[in-house]
Amino acid sequence: MLHVPVMLQEVLEALRPWEEQVCVVDGTLGAAGHARAILANCPRCRLVGIDQDPSALDEARLNLAPYGDRVTLIPGNFRDLSTLLPRYEIKVCSAFLFDLGVSSMQIDREERGFSFHGEGPLDMRMDSGTLSRGVTAADIVNSWELGDLIGLFRRYGEDPFAVPIARAIVMHRERYGPLMTTESLVALIRRTLPAPAQRKAGTHPARRIFQALRIAVNDEMEALRETLESLPSFCGDPSTVVFITYHSLEDRLVKQHMKTWAAEGKGLLVTKKPLVPREEEIRENKRSRSAKLRVFRFGPVPTREERRAARRKEGRSGGLPSA
Repeated sequence: MLHVPVMLQEVLEALRPWEEQVCVVDGTLGAAGHARAILANCPRCRLVGIDQDPSALDEARLNLAPYGDRVTLIPGNFRDLSTLLPRYEIKVCSAFLFDLGVSSMQIDREERGFSFHGEGPLDMRMDSGTLSRGVTAADIVNSWELGDLIGLFRRYGEDPFAVPIARAIVMHRERYGPLMTTESLVALIRRTLPAPAQRKAGTHPARRIFQALRIAVNDEMEALRETLESLPSFCGDPSTVVFITYHSLEDRLVKQHMKTWAAEGKGLLVTKKPLVPREEEIRENKRSRSAKLRVFRFGPVPTREERRAARRKEGRSGGLPSA
């Protein structure tokens, strides 16, 4: 089964010209929706797919089987690029793609505990515990001190109701015992938040808390930071780097690093402002609505006249905007 990849056309556009894409790394392979399209459009490229979720790798292996030895699948977290790629004798890559956040495949499986819809265990480990330290969302909810929970919900959830929700969690476990399911946590959050606030929110009242827990369980922000710091050492001349983010914390970190790379003369920030999904895509795939795509191109920085010529060419072809 192939899931719908987010902003697929924008990703493919960012990787043009195809003749330059000799080795493409998909650091968040998932079910291989992006990867399959890349391989279909670039008959010369080799694709390296990395994912920490064993079930995702199994599905990707089936979906990419027609491409044979052009595909290398690597179990692991993209934060470990500096050890994973040399292990497979990969020194320089012409393109990197990172589609961050939780996949539809993980959300749709209630037993993984990512969804605030339905019933499931408070797990949220992206690797099912095969690679991580094994800490689950239930471990955090039921063992962290009040102040730590408040800090977590504020920092990674940016939730204005971090304090009352954290207090309600601590009170619940003291009076009634641990919270072990997604449904029980959602019910507690709904009981805690004022009804007018829930009506005005415009999103599910548990969304920010679930986001914060997932980020903490999987150490997502530190993993992203480590990846951004190691990326330049694997980028050739030229190399294209594409990130799709789903919340402001991720997007801010990616934006900061790309601006730093540009200031250091390492290449060109292709997207001054992030690209967002088209309205048609959002209608067809609601999970894409918060996506933002940024592109950086390592290599010689083109002159002003070269940039103007590229803008004229892209204007005719409908391509990505130039910096």
